[in-house]
Amino acid sequence: MPDPAIYASRRARLISRMGRGIAVIPTAPEAVRNGDAYYPYRFGSHFYYLTGFDEPEAVLVVVAGQGTPNGGQPQSILFCREKNPEREIWDGYRNGPDAAREKFGFDAAYPVAQLDEKLVELMGNQPAIFNLLGQDAAWDARLLGLRSRVQEKVRSGVSAPDEIRDVGALLDEMRLIKDSTELDTMRRAAAISGSAHIRAMRAARPGMTEYQVEAELLHEFRNSGAQAPAYTSIVAGGANACVLHYVGNNAPLRDGDLLLIDAACELDGYAADITRTFPVNGKFSAAQKDVYEMVLAAQSAAIAAARPGNHWNQPHEAALRVIAQGLIDLKLCSGSLDGVLESEAYKRFYMHRTGHWLGMDVHDVGSYKMDGEWRALQPGMTFTVEPGCYIRPADDVPQALWNIGIRIEDNLAIAPQGCEILTAAAPKTVSAIEEVMRK
Repeated sequence: MPDPAIYASRRARLISRMGRGIAVIPTAPEAVRNGDAYYPYRFGSHFYYLTGFDEPEAVLVVVAGQGTPNGGQPQSILFCREKNPEREIWDGYRNGPDAAREKFGFDAAYPVAQLDEKLVELMGNQPAIFNLLGQDAAWDARLLGLRSRVQEKVRSGVSAPDEIRDVGALLDEMRLIKDSTELDTMRRAAAISGSAHIRAMRAARPGMTEYQVEAELLHEFRNSGAQAPAYTSIVAGGANACVLHYVGNNAPLRDGDLLLIDAACELDGYAADITRTFPVNGKFSAAQKDVYEMVLAAQSAAIAAARPGNHWNQPHEAALRVIAQGLIDLKLCSGSLDGVLESEAYKRFYMHRTGHWLGMDVHDVGSYKMDGEWRALQPGMTFTVEPGCYIRPADDVPQALWNIGIRIEDNLAIAPQGCEILTAAAPKTVSAIEEVMRK
């Protein structure tokens, strides 16, 4: 497991941002798939970021400032499942409160069954409750009910919190800037995901099905130590590539079609997110190559704009100008470049933005604007750059361009002097892709 000091440091940073109050941060609940079968468990991102603890039925309580039960010193308290040898026979190892406190560096740990009782004590004389507001209505109601129990103690000189604040807003900003440990994990996730794309390129051929190629991806993810896909894989051949969130993955691959794969793994809680597009038969047609080179040029322009001090939207703006000019050159849009941009005529073929934050969640947390302005890029920020072009059949579209769907996506980390392309090992030039597929 990672060094508990990393998580203790994050909790200390949260405490400094809170000032005074009590934060209550549960992990994700287990989810029933059907009958008595559960989905594979995945911890809550905010909770794991602060604890490194991956068991379900756990809650972190952080008490900051004056009024804490131990003389005003901040406290980090874990509530988790008790040791239960009988259940461990069925479900696997449980740390239990005592081992969890020692192993993960908490000030105290209690059985999760004692959470409500302890929270009523810990909320007393605290000015604010910090909660993940709006994420779980039942949880919000539970905390309000416990606050009411604290209010009942008013004649004993105990005051209840009179403010409820969103701890998610504090954690979002903390998680936006990755530390060296996080970046190292993301590099490893990117390397595994890139290898999976190479495996898919080498395996794909006409007559296969999309799900057979998806199986190659999943094999590489798990065989390389990743715990799961970071999201539902998109393996879209031919016209399916023009459906942005296609996940059917059940169609046959045809000679002459392109295959768009948007897939990556999650490793130790961190996601990669890669898209590559390549010809099923290993050779781009002239029309496919024209569109592909346009999208690749747009991505290159976006990456060049991903530098410290530039604002978040500059990579998108750079990509958009290349895409719009390319659509004019392909006679898919008409008029001047500025005219196509102003009218947004390009949105018929490029309808999404060029990237999003990336981290523990594939669409990671963090605001894109500050005080109404696009925020400046800073070292440690990680995000995707993924321009695309999706051309559906139409009377005013040359038939050679029908059903060409292309997206090229890489993962970037802002560095002090520019950016690091975490996914650079995944081939993306025409010549590199055709060379891989020849092998």
